[in-house]
Amino acid sequence: MIDSRAVIDSSAKIGSDVTIGPFSVIGKDVEIGDDTWVGPHVVINGPTKIGKENKFFQFASIGEDPQDKKYAGEDTKLIIGDRNVFREYVTINRGTSQDRGYTQVGDDNWIMAYCHIAHDCVVQDNVIMSNSSSLAGHVVVEDYAILAGFALVHQFCKIGAHSFSAFGSVINQDVPTYVTASGHLASPRGINSEGLKRRGFSSDAIRAIKNAYKAIYMSGKKLDEALKDIEVEYGEVAEVREMIEFIKSSERGIIR
Repeated sequence: MIDSRAVIDSSAKIGSDVTIGPFSVIGKDVEIGDDTWVGPHVVINGPTKIGKENKFFQFASIGEDPQDKKYAGEDTKLIIGDRNVFREYVTINRGTSQDRGYTQVGDDNWIMAYCHIAHDCVVQDNVIMSNSSSLAGHVVVEDYAILAGFALVHQFCKIGAHSFSAFGSVINQDVPTYVTASGHLASPRGINSEGLKRRGFSSDAIRAIKNAYKAIYMSGKKLDEALKDIEVEYGEVAEVREMIEFIKSSERGIIR
C-alpha cells in the first residue's frame, strides 16, 4: 500500500506489494524491490537500487549525496540487497567518482538507529551495526561482523568477517577476521569465539583460530614471522587461511 501523502517521483520504479508510509519521499531514479516496507517520513534519493523485503523505519535518509567536498554532482549510486532492516534515523550516502562510484549494502543486515554508512562503503552480508555506530568513507565491513553501539570506523579501514568491535571502539586500522576489538584507539582482545560457536564453527577450527591469534599477538614475533609460522602449522585450515589472507591484503595495517 502506498499512502496518498507520500511523494514519489515519476521515474521511480516500485515493485509489487511495496508499502510506503505517509510523508515519505521517493526521489528520482530510485528502484524499490518487491515486498519492501518503507515507513513514514523516510527519504530515499537516487540513483538508488533496493532489493526485495527490506524495511526502512521512520526518518531514515537513504541515497543522499556523499558528504565529500570533492563531490560535484557526478552520477553515483547506492545499491542495497535483500532483507535488510534500517532503523530510525539511519543515513546512507551514495558513492563518489573518486572511488568505486557506489556505496553497497548486501543482504540480511541489521542496521540499528542513528547508524551512518558513508560514501563508497561496502557492507557485505549478515552484518549488525548497533545504535549510533558509524562508518567513514571507503570502509569495507565483511560478512557477520558486529559493530556495537557508538563504534566509529576511520575511512579506508576494513572490518574482517566474524569480528566483533565493542561499545565505543574507535577503529583506525583494520580489524582482522574473527578478532574482538575494543578501546580508544581500538586494540585486539582475543577472538570472537562465542560468535563462532553460534555460527557452527567446529571446535577444531576455533582452536586453530585461537592459536593463530596467539602467534600474531602474543608470541612477541614480528608480524611477517608470525604469519610464516601460522602458514606452516595451520595453512591448510580454511578458516585460518581466511585470517592470513585478510592480514596480507591489509593496506592500513591491522590493530595491534
